[in-house]
Amino acid sequence: MSQNKEDQETNKSLENVESALTGAEQFFEKNVKSVTICAIAVLAVIVIIAVVNNFYLKPLKAEAQKEIFNAQYYFEADSFRLALEGDGVNAGFAQIADDYSSTPAGKLANYYAGVCNMRLGNFDEAIRYLKVFSCDDETLNTFAEGLIGDAECELGNSKAAVAAYKKAASNKNEVASPIFLFKLGKLYLREGQKSEAVAAFKQIKDEYPTNQITRDVEKYINAAN
Repeated sequence: MSQNKEDQETNKSLENVESALTGAEQFFEKNVKSVTICAIAVLAVIVIIAVVNNFYLKPLKAEAQKEIFNAQYYFEADSFRLALEGDGVNAGFAQIADDYSSTPAGKLANYYAGVCNMRLGNFDEAIRYLKVFSCDDETLNTFAEGLIGDAECELGNSKAAVAAYKKAASNKNEVASPIFLFKLGKLYLREGQKSEAVAAFKQIKDEYPTNQITRDVEKYINAAN
């Protein structure tokens, strides 16, 4: 390629770049107001998030963690009503769940409130709290779903209990899922659905062979056949 031709192509490339830059400059000039507004809006959102996190959420999280400590003390002492309702000075799980719903402690309070209501025989209330509970811990989430099945059983809602146990089992959690598969199998037996019961018990054997529950499964399979 001749030097002259190379120079022509270089000049053409430069012209293309200049044209693109000119187009970008023209766009910015025409839209400078909206671009500036957008930039300010984005900056404002970032500032608001930082302020909310540092001056509201962090103190709220610390406050919620402090509040839940006393309720957990009563829970561990099997004082479920005090744990749930508070002692007149310290809040119980029900109030903590309402007052601090945006914090990890507030979300955990829903789980505790569900369990407390289960132990107190308030099964509808237990279901209400357990259904809104959610966290990053797979085991706790699975227990919450399975406990809904327990509460539905207590209320005589077999279909709802089956659905809850199946949901808990579907999480494939090594700790909690076999427990609720076992309960699902026993519920099927009680309802006279023997083939479904056998399927649930065999699933435990196949998927959780080292789980302690598996040792008791065979006799239930024999009982269903």
